[in-house]
Formats: sequence, C-alpha cells, structure tokens
Amino acid sequence: MLKRSAAIAACLAFMTTAGRAQEEKLTSADSVAFKSIVSGLSFPDKLAQGTPQLSLPKVAQGYELSLYGSSRKPVIGLDGKVYQPLTECEVQLVFKLKNKGNNRSYEFPHTVKVAGRYPAEPGANQQPFVIPSLREWKGGTGLFKLLSTSRIVVVKPRDWALLAPAARILLSDLKKLTGHAALSITTAKAKPGDIILDLNPQLKNLGEEGYTLDIDQTIRISAAYYKGAFWATRTILQLLEQDPAHRTIVKGKAHDYPKYEVRGLVLDVGRKFFTLDFLKHYVKMMAYYKMGDFHIHLNDNGFKQFFGGDWDKTYSAFRLESSTFPQLTAKDGHYTKAEFRELQKTAQLYGMRIIPEIDVPAHSLAFTKAFPEIGSKAYGMDHLDINNPKTYEIIDQVFKEYIEGKDPVFVDPEVHIGTDEYAKKEAESFRAFTDHYIRFVQGFGKKVRLWGALTHAQGNTKVSVEGVTMNAWYNGYAEPKEMVRLGYDQISTPDGWLYIVPAAGYYYDFLNIKHLYQSWEPNQIGKEVFLMGHPKIRGGMFAVWNDHVGNGITMKDVHQRVFPAMQVLAEKMWTGKTDQSDWASFAGNSANIAEGPGLNMRALVRSSGADSLVLVNGKPAKGFETLSLPLKEIGYPYSVSFTLKPNPGNNNGVTLFETENARVFMDQKDGLKIGFSRENYTDLFDFVFTPGSSYKIVLTGNEKGTWLYVDGKLVQKMEGKKISFENTDGKISRMQTLVFPLSRPLDPKSKGLVSDVKVYNKRLNESMITDSSQK
Repeated sequence: MLKRSAAIAACLAFMTTAGRAQEEKLTSADSVAFKSIVSGLSFPDKLAQGTPQLSLPKVAQGYELSLYGSSRKPVIGLDGKVYQPLTECEVQLVFKLKNKGNNRSYEFPHTVKVAGRYPAEPGANQQPFVIPSLREWKGGTGLFKLLSTSRIVVVKPRDWALLAPAARILLSDLKKLTGHAALSITTAKAKPGDIILDLNPQLKNLGEEGYTLDIDQTIRISAAYYKGAFWATRTILQLLEQDPAHRTIVKGKAHDYPKYEVRGLVLDVGRKFFTLDFLKHYVKMMAYYKMGDFHIHLNDNGFKQFFGGDWDKTYSAFRLESSTFPQLTAKDGHYTKAEFRELQKTAQLYGMRIIPEIDVPAHSLAFTKAFPEIGSKAYGMDHLDINNPKTYEIIDQVFKEYIEGKDPVFVDPEVHIGTDEYAKKEAESFRAFTDHYIRFVQGFGKKVRLWGALTHAQGNTKVSVEGVTMNAWYNGYAEPKEMVRLGYDQISTPDGWLYIVPAAGYYYDFLNIKHLYQSWEPNQIGKEVFLMGHPKIRGGMFAVWNDHVGNGITMKDVHQRVFPAMQVLAEKMWTGKTDQSDWASFAGNSANIAEGPGLNMRALVRSSGADSLVLVNGKPAKGFETLSLPLKEIGYPYSVSFTLKPNPGNNNGVTLFETENARVFMDQKDGLKIGFSRENYTDLFDFVFTPGSSYKIVLTGNEKGTWLYVDGKLVQKMEGKKISFENTDGKISRMQTLVFPLSRPLDPKSKGLVSDVKVYNKRLNESMITDSSQK
C-alpha cells in the first residue's frame, strides 16, 4: 500500500546539513517548490515479508531524494536495506529532499510497518520485563532453567580472546546472584542449562550494541560486536533477578538494540568529591541498565556569595593528578592518572565510555587560583581571561597532559572541553577559544564534546563542526534546530527536564520520573521536537550538579536521587515510547530490579511480606530469613530502636554504631548527646542524656532528614535546616540525612551502652514508637 506524507507542511523547519557542507536556510520560494514536489511523492505504507529493499520514488530533475534517518536502523538501514524483524513493527523514517542547484534541502517523516518473521501465537510466553525493554520479542513456551552446574560456553575458540572478559564478568555476577559456586566457563559443547556466547558477523545490521537471544534449553547470545554480547548478559541477569529462585527465564527469541546511541549521566565531581569506589560502582550499575556514557565533570567551583564574596575563599577543585601543574590537583580528593586510566579501561569491559570533561573558560576558578594571572578581572576569577596568550599556553598544557601519548590518561575517543556560560560581551573571543580547543583536542586524535553556547555567543568567528557533539542543555544558549542546521550533533540534556541539583531549591531535587516516562524522549530538547529517527540527535543524558558546596548531601544522597531516574531514562533512551509503555506497570515491575549483582549502595532491605521488622539483635526477623548477614547498614526509609544506658563515667566520643560510611556516637563536650557523622559532615541532637539512666531510643530517617525519639516522644527533627550568610540574602539547605550504620563497635567503652536493637525497613509512625517504648 502507498500513501502520501501528511506531515510535510509541518516539517519544513527541520533543517540539517548534507554531508559536511553547511546548507542555506530555506526561502519562501524554496518551501513552495519543495512542498509541490513532495505532495506528488508516494511511499509504502507497509513492507511485506521478504522485501529486501526500500524503494524511493523518483523526483523532479535537479532534485535528489534520500533516506536520511531511521528510528530502527537494524530493521531499515540508511542504505534502505530491509532486515526482517521477529514480529511486525513500525519504523519512523526521515527523508531529505535536496535541490542540487542551490544545496538547500528539507526533511519530512514517514512511518512504515515492516512485516515480521513470525506471526502472533496464542499461548506463547509474553515479553518479559527488563529495563530497558526488549525491542523485539517472539515468545516460546516453557522455561529455561539455570542449574547449579550450568556453564558459560564460548563456542568458537577464535572468539575467546574477545569474549573472555564478558564471560568472566557474567560468571562472577551469576555467582553473586545465585550463590552457585560450581558455575563455570568452558569451550566444550553446550548442554541444557548452559549460556552460550557467540560472535556472528552476519548480525552487523544490529550495530555495535545490538544482540539476539535464543532462550530454549540453553540460552544463546549472538552479536556482531563485544558490546552487544555484553549488553545481552545484563538482560539475562535482570531476568534471573526477577525470579525469586534466580533460576528460570521464559523461553523465546529476542532482537535488541538501542534507539539512541548516547545514553548516560553527567556527574559533577568538581564541586563534590566522589570516591573512586563510587565511580566504579556506577560503571557497573549503569552498565546493568545499558547506560553507555558516564560523563565526569572534573573541575568546578562554588558560588562566591556563599564564601564571603571572596574568590580566594570560594571552593574550587580540579580532580585529576597533574604532573605538569601539581598545584592544580585538589587536596581534598582526587584521582591519580593510573586510577582514572584504569577506571576507563574497566568501563570498556562493561560496554561503557567514560567522557572526561575539563571545563573552560568559565567554571574555571581551580585554574585561576593556581595561576591568578589568567583570571578575568572583568568577569570574575571563575572566568579565564581568554584574551591573554598566557591562558592558552597553560590550558594547552593541561589538556595535553591527559590526551597525548600512546597510552593517554583519557582513554576513550571523545573528550569534553566544557565551553559554557561565559560572558556574552566576549562572544568573538569565546568563539575563537572554543574553536582553538576543538582543533587542539582533535589534533591528538580525539573527537570533541562541548556544551551548547553558540546562540548565546553569536558572532562571525567560525567554530569547527566536524567531529563535534553538543550537549544541548538550554535553548537560549544554543538553539537546537540552528545548531543542527550548522552541522552539530546533539545530545539532548535539557535542564528543565533532566537537571538534578540536590537540595538547592531550583531545577530538581528528584526528577519527575513519571512525567519523563510519559512525555519525554531524547528527540525533545526543551520546547523543540525533532523528527523521530533524526540522525543528528545522538541521544540523551541527565545530570547531577552539586552547586551548593557543603550542603550536607552525601554520595549516598546523590545516589538516592539518581537511581530512580536511571531506571526511567534507561528505558526512554534505549527503547523510547512504545504501544506497551505503561507507567503503572513500569513502576511496579522496576521495583524488582536493583543496582546489579553484589551492588546495593542504597542499602535497601526488601522483605517478602508486609512486616517491616528486619533485625532483632543482629538476627533476621520473620520474613527476612534469607537476609545476607552481617547487615552493615540500612537505607531510606528506616527506623532503628535500641535501649541506651550511658556509662556513669566519661562517654565522650564513644561509638555506638559504625561502618566505613557513617558513625553514630556519644558526645559529652556540652552535655551528653547523640550525634552522627558521614563523609565530612557531623550533626548533634540537642537532647541531653543523664549518665547511668536508661532510655528507649528510636532513630528514624529518610532522604529528607533524621528524627530522634526518646522514651516514645519526638525530641528533635533534623530536617529543613537552612544556612544564612552575612553578605547575601541567599540561603542554602543543610541536609542532615543518615544511611544508618549497623555494625557494633569493638571499643570497650561502648560495652553495655546499647541493647535490644531492632531494625525496621520503614519509618515508624509515632503511635508505633509510643507503643513500643511502653513495652
């Protein structure tokens, strides 16, 4: 069946580039001519089974029609070749009509259905839930069963060198998930219960990240490339995780591949340090959700008004070891070159890219503190003086230290150079600075990412386009359609949708994940919506900005905000919206998938029943018999009750509970009090205890704060604290949260202070606390 495109008139504004050449904007005469030509074109409505190629209609002499974009390139490639999906699916196409005489063109969409290889079968297994969801599924009947002696089989000896890392990681994860110590890796012939890894060059149409699953008596993973095979192992682990016994998976076939190439997170480690262990945890967790890009923002600074209006006192940090300029390296937390290099190489084994960002010429106080002569006297010391040759001399050396050589510190092929929020008056100098660092970094064989700023910094100075990708964050700084017309690839990072600024009171503390699930996809950048399948939209990223330095937010608090967004945005960036998309179903099912085998930074404790009592004096309560002990900590929400009887003597500094992440202790400097510390933050409750007396204590907390009950009465809420500053009306929130440590100290001074410890995985209400205190 053929039909004429009904959306042509609405699409005249979607302009882009033809190859490497910048195109001209359409005139009204162009628009009339294009509309007239396209109105006579007919396109197939559906492609029958066995159709090898999408045929394009002929156009008028002097014009050229091409297939420009596809929402499912593994089904309809940009060369028009058709690959049979498992079952019928829709493919949204973008066509480009070009006037060869004046090089002007415009784009228009058309959706075509492609017949599947298999018809729907009543009684077949329904598509199983994973995050992100599978792109194609054909259900079988029955269940695959993983055995305690199952093996990971690499069937072709020639594939072993490439697939060995994926096999070893999968083996380790399966053992953590199932507890089966006898699982193994082999190159022998597969038998029932085994998981087969296979590289198949004939699957290149699925792309670098695509793969197939054939789940029967065995599970066969096939992919053309390592990354696709690795992503398939994450799918298998998620399917097993959702089975209470971690043993069975429904039989069927799947073809899976991403809708968008870039799917990731920006993490600001410049204003808040995150340990290397945290970054490693995130590599594994993000890989579990096939979020392939981890963008690490390596330098930044606080706001001057919160530091007495003095740039010298304002917090700043550059998080990498520097041999060229050792004074640059942050003293309160940094990564050595060896550590950062190893992090990136580990990430590659997990199918991920680390995108390091050195942010210049704004957000650059760390550089100007080390070299005051390159700071801007006109715009503030967080701005580099981009008209000073010394600035180029120093920043060239900074970048060179990390991108030169056979084994550079920045391992992956793309480097982010910042370039955002500089003073508008310096537009021409800013454009020259941006172009210089694009070309400088590219001179070392790297591709460049940068923040969109060229609408804000309009001017005549040319800025390189080839091999450059923009994070499109605010349309007032870089108007997305104009940037696409100029030739820049886009990563959708809209601040009004995707910016987390913890406890700041602006942007989002927690993203509106329901709204994102229902209403957003990376083709939307602010108010601009691009055609689905547009090739200049590489994908999307969300971001965590730690603007308010010293506000009490911990790494665990950041993670509490990131994790639910990670689940939703993994779905939106890999699969997008489908006819099966349903928020209630997604929200319910996603609760059954965690951070990945062996990972639990949220310290979440789930129960199989309704009872929330987790531990009694260190032993599992009813419903938690399978809890892995010792339980080191419990995350939000929680309640911990215990009897406290302080010693008649000196109780100062005595630890009550402790892990490497946090400590609950007694303080006797100004009356005997309970306090807690985590990372570099310490808080004391005001209630004063009497040595030798006995008290029933309940500490309860969530992501907003921590409350203390004594003998059934609420004595203090640590929540909603604000910090004021002398020179500004502005205030910042000071968070007083605690992921509760459960390890008991070995300190002899603590002996006998704490007894009858009960741990709950919810925040008890006051009536429950009052009742328990009276027992």
